Amino acid sequence: MKVWIKFLIGAIAGIIISYILPVDNTSVTEAVSYATEIVIRFGRYMLIPVVFFTTIICFNRLRDNHLLLKTGLWTGAIIVGSAIILTIVGISSILLVKLPRIPITDVSNPEGVSIGVMDLLRSLFPVSAFDSLSNGVYLLPVFFFACIIGCASTADPILFKPVIQLSDSLSKLMYNISVLFTEFLSFGMVAILTAWMIQYREVMAKGVYQPLILMLLIDFVIVVAVIYPIIIRYLCHDPHPYRILYASICSVLTAFFSGDANLVLQLNMRHTKESLGVRRRINGVVNPLFSIFARGGTALVTTIGFILIWRSYSTLSMPVADIVKITLTAFGISFLLGGFPAGGAFITLTVLCTTYGKGFENGYLLLKPAAPIICSFATAFDAATAIFGTYIVGVKTKHVEHHSISHYI
Repeated sequence: MKVWIKFLIGAIAGIIISYILPVDNTSVTEAVSYATEIVIRFGRYMLIPVVFFTTIICFNRLRDNHLLLKTGLWTGAIIVGSAIILTIVGISSILLVKLPRIPITDVSNPEGVSIGVMDLLRSLFPVSAFDSLSNGVYLLPVFFFACIIGCASTADPILFKPVIQLSDSLSKLMYNISVLFTEFLSFGMVAILTAWMIQYREVMAKGVYQPLILMLLIDFVIVVAVIYPIIIRYLCHDPHPYRILYASICSVLTAFFSGDANLVLQLNMRHTKESLGVRRRINGVVNPLFSIFARGGTALVTTIGFILIWRSYSTLSMPVADIVKITLTAFGISFLLGGFPAGGAFITLTVLCTTYGKGFENGYLLLKPAAPIICSFATAFDAATAIFGTYIVGVKTKHVEHHSISHYI
């Protein structure tokens, strides 16, 4: 059975259970929340070992074959380009379509939130390099540590050959274990969907967020079913771009309902390797970088969210200079969310409101009830971007072994 079908069955079961359970019972909702947390932890369990050992061997192979610069340039270009495209789609859609205003309610004691850029930079260099392996949330420190080992091991191939052989074996071992974890994660989708549906029904019951959700859904379809396939068609000269979309079904489903970029990373690595045929030396480097930096989906949903907040507070048109400022700020912040695998979209929206000022400091609270749905869309955009982007890098570096769609997992 295809992996995405297993995940879809788990999702459908979760939806059904959410209607059966007495969600008004506090004990039931707490039990669902606890089960979901366990599933998220289970899904992340093998992430650090897979990323660490795979990154070592990938950087070693790329540097040996003089592909490090080319891979880095294509990856960086796609990360920045995708963020530009998604930001433009977001700001264009909200400027062209005027969504209904959200009723303003009084909220006391709002909590301040910040990105903590200085803390992220500090965590990149912990007291000991081995401390980076203990952080299961922020992947950049462990990725950086592995990068150093992989590159340094090329200085003397004979002397460091045992290190590379060990890393290669451990990479394959951890990947195989990770495959088992992703298979069992399909059962965990039951808990994830149950919790998500409970939140979704609460949001829909308020009756004011449907237009926003519909706009995000239409934008998602436009990006994933139109813009990305066109890019694949003409950039990679691929006559069948929709097979990449088919390969991303499982990842997008998991990303949307979990809202967790780290949870979906292992699924992305598995599908780009086993379905799209992207070789490990590209897959093992590019996918983690996309997970850390390619958060253009957050820029899209936060620009839409902020303009909606503005229009809910004011009947005046937003000055062009402010629109440009907000768009550029959302675009810039999207590259700084590596330490927030979940909830990054609402954090960004909070930062936009507080830094913009002018009476909008607490404006983000208007969208707080819909935060889980907003973050779901942002993560889904980013998961699709990672799949399409990794495939493009694989094609441009000539490290793709094309598989028949019937052999997709």
